[in-house]
Amino acid sequence: MSVDVPRRIVLLRHAKADWPQVADRERPLAERGRQDAPLAGRRLVEAGITPELTLCSTAVRTRETWKLVVHELPQRPKTVYEERLYEASLGELLALLNETPDDVSELLVVGHNPGMHALADALAGEAEEGTRERMARSGFPTSALAVVTFSGSWKSVEHGVGRLSDFWAPHE
Repeated sequence: MSVDVPRRIVLLRHAKADWPQVADRERPLAERGRQDAPLAGRRLVEAGITPELTLCSTAVRTRETWKLVVHELPQRPKTVYEERLYEASLGELLALLNETPDDVSELLVVGHNPGMHALADALAGEAEEGTRERMARSGFPTSALAVVTFSGSWKSVEHGVGRLSDFWAPHE
């Protein structure tokens, strides 16, 4: 696949989690999260997004979110459960994107805040009208997703390389 092919990165924050007396990594989804996650999956379908690869944090809440989202998709993409997504810094997230094979044109990342918001903001050198404002106003809530498009190799992903083409949150 040519490296100048248009590519799409979808950043999905996990659905609303519960706060039981467990380690943060082990927190399960709350009832609202179990209701909102399938809505995010349906939004992906409505937007014509068909990821070829999903990187999902290993935290319980992200894995549960992904299980509910993928159930809505017409086809299950290859999924890699990535330990490094948990509590990843912006630099670590960019490094993960840079490792994506160039035969992937659509990548979905299921992760956490503040990383998902920071990454969407950092990648978006440009934005569709009103999209950046909606994302900033909402604060990137649980089950929200941002879509960033760019052209080039995954190794070239860096600050300002993309266009924020869509932002969606279930209770926006």
